[in-house]
Amino acid sequence: MRKTKIICTLGPATEQPEMIRQLVARGADVFRLNMSHARHEWVREIVPRIRKLAKQSVRPIGILLDTQGPAIRTGPVKKPLELKKGDLLEFTVRRAKKTEKKSVEVNYDNFANDVGIGDTVLVDNGLIKLIVIEKQKNRVLCKVVTPAPLGSRRHINLPGVHVSLPALTKKDIADVTLGTQLGVEFVALSFVRKPSDLMELRKLLQRKKSKAMVLAKIEDQSAVESIDDIIRTADLVMVARGDLGIEVPMEELPIIQRRIVKGCIRLGKPVIVATHLLESMITNRVPTRAEITDVANAAFEQADAIMLSGETSMGLHPVECVEVLNRVAARMERSSSAGYAESAILEDARQKTVAAAVVLANSLARSKIIVFTRHGTMARNVSSLRPDRATIFAFTPSEEVRRQLSICWGVLSIRIEFSNDPNVTIETAQKCLRDQKLTAPGDNLVIISDVRARDALVDCVQLRAAK
Repeated sequence: MRKTKIICTLGPATEQPEMIRQLVARGADVFRLNMSHARHEWVREIVPRIRKLAKQSVRPIGILLDTQGPAIRTGPVKKPLELKKGDLLEFTVRRAKKTEKKSVEVNYDNFANDVGIGDTVLVDNGLIKLIVIEKQKNRVLCKVVTPAPLGSRRHINLPGVHVSLPALTKKDIADVTLGTQLGVEFVALSFVRKPSDLMELRKLLQRKKSKAMVLAKIEDQSAVESIDDIIRTADLVMVARGDLGIEVPMEELPIIQRRIVKGCIRLGKPVIVATHLLESMITNRVPTRAEITDVANAAFEQADAIMLSGETSMGLHPVECVEVLNRVAARMERSSSAGYAESAILEDARQKTVAAAVVLANSLARSKIIVFTRHGTMARNVSSLRPDRATIFAFTPSEEVRRQLSICWGVLSIRIEFSNDPNVTIETAQKCLRDQKLTAPGDNLVIISDVRARDALVDCVQLRAAK
């Protein structure tokens, strides 16, 4: 079984039932709904569609709602502005009067307050680079460094600038509310800058009585500066390399990715590598060799999941993209790894119990790890230690927990009812594995549990041979 999970963004190219069915069959584990583009009516239609098709799969399928976040964008222009090197471009806010021939409005009222003389302004995913040379209350004048045409509503990045945007916009709150109503498993907060941003999202989820997991998207320098605290506060972390690659020097991006992945594994938090994994396959049927190497590197670092964005939402070959990720990740898993789990931090007795189980499984041929969990915590602990060979089978009575574990490295979660007698629960799980041909006679089953049985908390490691 492939251990690295695959996340697919749904969109016009993949919204139909047959296409979703094919993506699941080829290996998709989680579907992402990008609220920067998705309408509420579409989300209300697509979530039940995913749930219905997921029932046909042995594997659980999770749903990730990705908020747009507090994005800064240019306003509309009647026709693209042809910017040449050395040109002056004016940004205005609050409907200020334009004073330059080439001028565009910005949707962020504090734009002029936050930027300073000499700051860099990047527009349209970094395609246009400008330097601030003058500013007033409602206008900012910049000199063009990198020429390109400027169209309508282009995204603006401000590397190194601490902006005073809210963590959650009104749109984000409405989108998250919709997600809680539909029971999504994961909610991603875009443009996280500090741990308190995540706490704001968590409080919103609690008010909506949602148990959705909070995912921090690392997209700017502020987040990188606070990365250790953000990892501790989040339930999951995403290395969102699109905006992050614009915000930081390009040569720093691989180092930052490695640091985040390693930090997440050390602290036991699932981590996702995203953006531009197979960008050329939006139009081409075959990936570049550099893209294959990039995917292989994420699998080598043992990221929990790798994510496709435009490749599956609007690309011409979405199914082939999933097949490529499946093949490359599975092959890397049979080769070697970065070994980041060797430095995992074990803070309590339960984590040390899990570590003992993993050591035992690693020492045995044909080993499988069976985890009984009500909330998913112990299963995530096992996953974060990255067992050498053993597949992790997580049994839980909660369908919600089962789907939340869909994103964790090496975990196949299965729903069963728990008995008050631990031996009955174990026998039920073993029968389930035999019936699905997931174990064979002679397999060594390492069994651990964090569930209550007859009011006694069971934290144990057992070894059984499959019959």
